[in-house]
Amino acid sequence: MDGDIFQTQHGFICYTFGYEHPPDRITAFLKYVPEQLKQLFKLQYLTRHWNLNSTELIRPKELFNHENFKIMMNGYRKHFPEYIYNCPFRNKELLCPKKESIREVYVPSQRLKLLLKEKKPDNLQKQTVELLNILSTESGVHLDDFGLHGSLALGNHSADSDIDLVVYGSCNFRKIEAAMNRLFKEGSLDSVGRNRGILRGRNFVYNAVRKPEEVNTAYGDCKYLPLKQISFQCRVSGDDEAMFRPAIYQIDDFQPLDVASLLEEELIPETVVSMVGCHRNIARKGDPLTVSGVLERVETKTGKVNYQAVVGSGTSGEEGIWRV
Repeated sequence: MDGDIFQTQHGFICYTFGYEHPPDRITAFLKYVPEQLKQLFKLQYLTRHWNLNSTELIRPKELFNHENFKIMMNGYRKHFPEYIYNCPFRNKELLCPKKESIREVYVPSQRLKLLLKEKKPDNLQKQTVELLNILSTESGVHLDDFGLHGSLALGNHSADSDIDLVVYGSCNFRKIEAAMNRLFKEGSLDSVGRNRGILRGRNFVYNAVRKPEEVNTAYGDCKYLPLKQISFQCRVSGDDEAMFRPAIYQIDDFQPLDVASLLEEELIPETVVSMVGCHRNIARKGDPLTVSGVLERVETKTGKVNYQAVVGSGTSGEEGIWRV
């Protein structure tokens, strides 16, 4: 599932991306690099080090921009080509380690269960359980529908680490969102932005993952053909899948912003799809958006064709979604 964490045999820490995976591979993005391999990826790294399964890890300062993505893919292509997969349905290269290369998997829901059984929790773990109990009580969402991300999930956190939570299911996420808003207004928690807050000086973030019954696509169901860059304004007509990754916004009222974005009626996108996590849940139904991305033709197995605008295609550094 999206957000499941795994360590490969070479020591790389990757996060599963989305829900569509080739049969013997996992579509993913890189999060941590073994310190001994950093020279193979010409990136800028944070000074802090982490350790997992006797592997010294470092984290790139930025991985989610166009240039760094190219550097990362070039590094894998040159030194670990088995991690690269040329997807015939997207006609592009993806970071897709083989399942056989995975050393260990860290599933957010399972990692939370282990934390709740911890007999001697440290301060961060205690505060995490406190926050979860507050959110569960205020929202009515059971603890079984939460999980852990980040260093807490990996067990290599420090005293000053943030709390990174997972909420399973769109309805549960909206309940948490409503509870958070009440708690922010009451002053029980402090807000520091979308899906983020502070509990007694501790930063926390919460994001959504689909429940199994909410996964409505499988690898190979659709073939995607990128057509051209477009920029436009629109209105969100549906936000039921906006909190997930990829984030999906149903749209209408398409208004091109330049001549290149003028489209025949049948090519006008019905959805905006963001591959970039920071664009999750940034707008609700009725909100106006400005979008810069790639127009894609989507064809299903049955031959049905529709069009979508994709943000975070990896082809340009100018893509994004902004509320008007």
